Amino acid sequence: MNQYVTGLVIKELREKNNITQSQLAEMLGVSDKAVSKWETGRGYPDITLLEPIADAFKISLPELISGHQVKNVNVSANMMRSKFYVCPVCGNVIHSMGEAVIHCHGIQLLPSEAEMSDENHMIFIERVEDEYFVRIDHGMSKTHHISFIAAVSSDRCQMVKLYPEGEAEARFKINGVRKIYFYCNRDGLFCQEIVKGIDDKKSGYDDLAERRELEQVADMLFG
Repeated sequence: MNQYVTGLVIKELREKNNITQSQLAEMLGVSDKAVSKWETGRGYPDITLLEPIADAFKISLPELISGHQVKNVNVSANMMRSKFYVCPVCGNVIHSMGEAVIHCHGIQLLPSEAEMSDENHMIFIERVEDEYFVRIDHGMSKTHHISFIAAVSSDRCQMVKLYPEGEAEARFKINGVRKIYFYCNRDGLFCQEIVKGIDDKKSGYDDLAERRELEQVADMLFG
């Protein structure tokens, strides 16, 4: 384990929950002095106490260890609040519908921040009957490639895993898709919103400058 609960975290959570050192000690079956030592950095709670400490503060064990209490505002499970976590060690991809505390290979993962597609990651979106055909202009080498493409609507997430030396393309059922995400193993997460007047036509635009101009016009007409 490369992280451990600190005394500062215990003190902040204890005070936030209006619990005294004596009360916490009684809840955990330890002495007041033990709690005091934790909070002043003169000792650490035994690993067997971590789960009871988390229970005392009504949080999860990963939240306790990370020192980050998650408040998931996505109570309605809206997919438009989707977050993608990517492990830098194994490339594992975890999707959530809001805030989460996620670890992989002993590393606490942070949600990838999505950027707009750029000239080095140009996206081509074309409507083909009841599907969107999505293609990313990318070399797809073993060391530099697109890992996945995902299409997100309010009630579902469609994801296609891609592999080096393959094609950076995918097809998705339209089904109210509003955003297309794709992940480059070097440059991170990118996002392209489906734009009315552009992506709902049976033609696509893979010229970035042209697309941006069309997006501005579409925003004026339909925004």
